[in-house]
Amino acid sequence: MLNKIMKRGHRKPSKSESIEPPIPTTSASSVTVNHASRLASGTPPPVTLATAPQYPATVEVLPMLRDVPMSDRHNLFIRKLQICCILFNFSDTMRSIREREIKRQTLAELVELVQSGSCKMNEIMQEELMKMISVNIFRCLPPHESGVDGGDPEDDEMFIEPSWPHLQLVYELLLKYVVSLDTDTKIAKRYLDHSFVLKLLDLFDSEDMREREYLKTILHRIYGRFMVHRPFIRNAINNIFYRFIFETEKYNGIGELLEILGSIINGFALPMKEEHKLFLVRALIPLHKPKCISSYHQQLSYCIIQFVEKDYRLADTVIRGVLKYWPVTNCGKEVLFLGELEEILEVTQSAEFQRCMVPLFRQIKRSLNNSHFQVREILVLLVLFTILL
Repeated sequence: MLNKIMKRGHRKPSKSESIEPPIPTTSASSVTVNHASRLASGTPPPVTLATAPQYPATVEVLPMLRDVPMSDRHNLFIRKLQICCILFNFSDTMRSIREREIKRQTLAELVELVQSGSCKMNEIMQEELMKMISVNIFRCLPPHESGVDGGDPEDDEMFIEPSWPHLQLVYELLLKYVVSLDTDTKIAKRYLDHSFVLKLLDLFDSEDMREREYLKTILHRIYGRFMVHRPFIRNAINNIFYRFIFETEKYNGIGELLEILGSIINGFALPMKEEHKLFLVRALIPLHKPKCISSYHQQLSYCIIQFVEKDYRLADTVIRGVLKYWPVTNCGKEVLFLGELEEILEVTQSAEFQRCMVPLFRQIKRSLNNSHFQVREILVLLVLFTILL
């Protein structure tokens, strides 16, 4: 009897009871990515080639969307997005050449499709599109390698993102989606939410200048088209500046963010809001403090002068702020400050100049002791200009 019971317990499973492999649950919507910082030692990257969603088992060549009936385009569009969710290792140039080319061609087709507006995307298609874009662009950035601590950024070798052949098309697709007249902002803002904007801002720290240029254009378009995000974007940029000034002094995208702000400041309504003046005092003026100011000084100077042109009464605040961070031993930085000061004085009215005249000439007197020929040359012009003023 005992042997019979044991045999029953060890009977072979029937075909209907055979064990099936578990269904993979990883999807683009379940991928959690932490983009608050660069990859730290001992911290595994949230999204890697192993953890990224690998939808199809193989990358297959699918027919062109324009070659299939309208009734089949929805499903084909989703399948193409799934192919584009596969991430490849570009460190080995000879690996998966065919598959990478299929993905590149698929992305190019999707860019052309969104740009032409020939295929109207419903909510499901838009949601899947944003999932695919998120999987591709949101990633941990490599550690800083270029000389962001003060040297001339042009002396550093330009970093090239290995996956740029795919990444560029993904950014182009996102840009076309944001600016397309067929994109309903009420639907799009569900996916282009605050979380998405924050992750986008984190990518401004990329070493690749081409990526930062795309990010600058996309964020500027989002700011212009989605008015609900405007205060949030300004505050998020403020926080990046604070962290850069008072903590790290390392961030590659300061110049690009200042370019966006230059356009934003130009559109400020008058009388200027108090929050905008606080932004000038707490974020923009302290940006004169970091050693690597040469990498973004041109954009910073433009933003500062925009404020003075908007409200002449801010000239005294700006000049005193610049004097506060005046360099003591860095001649190259002092040349930048003198050039900026000259531009500020050009838009400063006489009454505001008289308010800051004493500390200004004290600094000019100290700078006259500098033996650097460029400093002395600019100082002579600056003194002559102030006399005429």
